Amino acid sequence: MHLTEFYRGKKVLITGHTGFKGSWLCKILLDAGAQVTGYSLEAPTQPSLFELLGLSERMDSVKGDVRDLAHMQEVFARVQPQIVFHLAAQPIVRTSYEEPVYTYETNVMGTVHVCECVRKNPCVRSFLNVTTDKVYENREWEWGYREDDPLDGYDPYSNSKSCSELVTHSYIRSFFNQMEVAVSTARAGNVIGGGDFAKDRIIPDCIRAAMKQEAVMVRNPHSIRPFQHVLEPLYAYMMIAARQYEDKSMAGFYNVGPDDSDCITAGELTDIFCEKWGEGQSWFSPKQMENQPHEANFLKLDCSRLKAVSGWRPVWNIETAIGKTVEWTKVWRDGGDLDGCMSRQIESFMEEAHV
Repeated sequence: MHLTEFYRGKKVLITGHTGFKGSWLCKILLDAGAQVTGYSLEAPTQPSLFELLGLSERMDSVKGDVRDLAHMQEVFARVQPQIVFHLAAQPIVRTSYEEPVYTYETNVMGTVHVCECVRKNPCVRSFLNVTTDKVYENREWEWGYREDDPLDGYDPYSNSKSCSELVTHSYIRSFFNQMEVAVSTARAGNVIGGGDFAKDRIIPDCIRAAMKQEAVMVRNPHSIRPFQHVLEPLYAYMMIAARQYEDKSMAGFYNVGPDDSDCITAGELTDIFCEKWGEGQSWFSPKQMENQPHEANFLKLDCSRLKAVSGWRPVWNIETAIGKTVEWTKVWRDGGDLDGCMSRQIESFMEEAHV
């Protein structure tokens, strides 16, 4: 069965649906015929992909804060979802230094609240908590982190997502193992793609500079990250949720990242962007940036477990991923058909992933 066919008619609830990844996921599921409910704050950026696509007109979009347990419980009770994707988070490392309390409230207690709603609603058969590659204790290793390596993120964002993992582990042992629901977590690397307007992310920064016909400023050009197109982890999330829905033994803790050849430096990533964008685009790195908060220099994931268990493989390499991002951005810049552009990209990706 093609993956999207599984979701036809399924009741799916997504937290954080107005964000970048959430918007892509909503479109995929809506196009597949799923009954989608979203629970999230207003779109976190202006412009926002969610609003550009008019997704609120196609789904049950609920304005809600994951810190509000009572409201979330009302939504779960009304919707009776079968599948839950928990994407809601404060996702920016630098913001977590500025607002650590809000970051922990959202990323830790938000996860507690979602777990509690799943516990109290036996309609849920499959639950996936989306975390990050930054949950691991970073030792600046040259090799990828595995799922059984210690969890201990450094900064408030990374650490709060480590805590989110631990909350989920506890609920699995204490409650979910005695229930019909299958529960997994997915630790994904850095995502790129059309429609990401967040601050302090390398590709959105590149796009903002290119739109102004300015050189891109790269803070940490030598930092290595597992960059991947947003469709890579979303496909993995959907696959994990579908397979554990049908077979609870498929549940687990999974890394989702690119092949080693696509774990490149921020400088190399920007080089590719400038080439794909054209128009004489360039970048620079300041000789010294003072008062910069700590960020890891080297991050890589070992995705052997997901590959072995499910046969999953990355589909698009980094050059293709950036090319697709530039394609989307220029369609948006020129007032073109964004929905059609995304549909073509999704269809192309799904066909290649299905081979």
